[in-house]
Amino acid sequence: MSELLPGLGSLGFEVEFHSHAEAILSIDFPEVLVELDQTLSTIKIPIDSLVRGGGGEHELTQELRRRLATRLWHKHNFEIKKLIDGIERESISHEVDHVRSCENGKVALEIEWNNKDPFFDRDLENFKRLHAEAAISVGIILTRGTSLQNGLRSKILEFARSRKIKSFNDLVPFGISPTARQESLVTSRLARNGDVFAEAWADVFVSDKFGQATTHWRKLEERVHRGVGNPCPLLLIGIPLGVVTP
Repeated sequence: MSELLPGLGSLGFEVEFHSHAEAILSIDFPEVLVELDQTLSTIKIPIDSLVRGGGGEHELTQELRRRLATRLWHKHNFEIKKLIDGIERESISHEVDHVRSCENGKVALEIEWNNKDPFFDRDLENFKRLHAEAAISVGIILTRGTSLQNGLRSKILEFARSRKIKSFNDLVPFGISPTARQESLVTSRLARNGDVFAEAWADVFVSDKFGQATTHWRKLEERVHRGVGNPCPLLLIGIPLGVVTP
């Protein structure tokens, strides 16, 4: 754990620097490290928001977008054009959700809270291309950490028990509408194993919504360690279970 992000370290965030990102950030972008440390070390995720129905961005992503915007991190569309004798022959654009423009260059950040894991490939390849064109100096990815991924079932089960959820009808007030497939899986488990409803539902819910094929720390590490995104300097940050509140 780097001393460059002391707030995150004290809270159990996972942090990895790759391809000299630690040196680059500490020397050329110290303000970026301070902003990330201060912004992320105060985030909280109410357990209700993990189970609440509705599509679109998660509340955490929305909140982080607002916080980062106040510190001058904004969405940016990088456009790279190829000219031959003054005539445009090729144009490629790469949109990044959070870009910080500093005196010594730009730093790009993507938040992958709960997408399909191929989004990591997209982000890392974009960072690689943008770095090769000297458009960015470092790429940063924020995702669910190991402790959060592994602890989701216990948190969701704790939620179900504390709210006395004992049937599908008890889920309605929280905006949760299980699909026919999910209802079938829960019902089958109840009949086969004699589980109580809360346990069966929590297992199915977490498996479906936050399964292994979604964006989380292990999936990100696997890609980076096999060279995806290399040689772009990278900072990886994993959100810990401790940020989830009752």
